[in-house]
Amino acid sequence: MKFWLVAGAISGFLSVALGAFAAHGLQARVGPAEIAVFETGARYQMYHALALLAVAWVAAQGGGLSASVAGWAFIVGTILFSGTLYYLGLTGSRALVMVTPVGGLAFLAGWIALAVAAFSLRTP
Repeated sequence: MKFWLVAGAISGFLSVALGAFAAHGLQARVGPAEIAVFETGARYQMYHALALLAVAWVAAQGGGLSASVAGWAFIVGTILFSGTLYYLGLTGSRALVMVTPVGGLAFLAGWIALAVAAFSLRTP
């Protein structure tokens, strides 16, 4: 549980920091389209930082392997999805754009795994 809480907190911190960078540091470097792409990466990173906090809670309740699968899927999704959008937003290069959907699939797998973990919890 502690690992997922720390991972979620760090990811949330990075999301806010990168979002602020997009709002205040990118205007002179890139155009509005690139800023929008970068902000999409930050937004999805924040969603999944919060999802990692849910993983921590489900893991603490006995969510087992499915909770860990969800957490790792959210981390991989953040790296692949948000990371490639950050790269595209910063450089304008579409070199990694084919990786972005793989990150999206990791996010989807994470949500399914989280649902399975939550469903498997025993109710008192």
